Amino acid sequence: MVKAIRAHKTGGPEVLQLEDITLPQPGPGEVLMRNRAIGLNFIDTYFRSGLYPAPQLPFVLGNESAGDVLAVGPNVTEFKVGDRVSVVSTLGAYAEERIVPAASVVPLPDGISYEAAASMMLKGLTAEYLLHRTYKVKPGDTILVHAAAGATGLILCQWGKALGATVIGTVGSEDKGKIAKDNGADHLIYYRKEDFAAKVKEITGGKLCDVVYDGIGKTTFPASLDCIRPLGMFASFGSASGQVEAFNINILQTKGSLFATRPTLNNYVAKREDLVATAKDLFDVVGSGKVKIPVNQKYKLKDAVKAHQDLEGRNTTGSTILVP
Repeated sequence: MVKAIRAHKTGGPEVLQLEDITLPQPGPGEVLMRNRAIGLNFIDTYFRSGLYPAPQLPFVLGNESAGDVLAVGPNVTEFKVGDRVSVVSTLGAYAEERIVPAASVVPLPDGISYEAAASMMLKGLTAEYLLHRTYKVKPGDTILVHAAAGATGLILCQWGKALGATVIGTVGSEDKGKIAKDNGADHLIYYRKEDFAAKVKEITGGKLCDVVYDGIGKTTFPASLDCIRPLGMFASFGSASGQVEAFNINILQTKGSLFATRPTLNNYVAKREDLVATAKDLFDVVGSGKVKIPVNQKYKLKDAVKAHQDLEGRNTTGSTILVP
């Protein structure tokens, strides 16, 4: 028996319950791992609330964790008992132990802590594909990062800066502005009191941005399109304020023949070789010190309700983890 956080119905944070569950032995192609740290992500609230449908009820939340291999199933040759590993996989991370497909597991270098790994797999791999493949950031580019003091935002700011871009970040408070500035943002926009599209035009001298990275959604659209130069990219990768609703695609033409995409990590790491390469790129840049992963909040696994309340209340900065 292991402890896990399960939801028997969808709803607010109060539906999360600490329970004992029994895990089977790992099957063919599977790994049993002991979680040392568990990542907390906004997508977890989407599953909990029912915005994203869970495969069944009840279910254990969470996609991201880091720990040690306890057992391997038949046909698993890449990992052995005792290996340090990190994973982004299907639901099941909010637990002391979990079974995951070996294909979704990556080796964890000795120089990367469990806490950092659990904090950065989903967010860091997301930042990697956004900066290198959704739109390939190059020296001299100007990028806009919404929620620049959020966990993914901080990685985007640091990594974008390391790639030679000018980074503009939107934040909600002076405190968050300082955090974003300390993590690579060249310019700050306080979205609660400033018109961010007008401010971008002012900052760039009318040239606008090459790409907007938007994890906010409803409240930043369509104004984000007014921040992008002709033929630039709008990358909507999250919906913290609600989904971007259907829009007339001709708006992309009138605002400069823009490109718009709603990418998701699953497609970018669907092939094993892409996952391994993306993770290596992430671990390398973190290992180099160019990107730091600030773990700003830690909660015991049993306190997952409070963690969700704080996350949705915008009371967190950087990364948050649960510790079994």
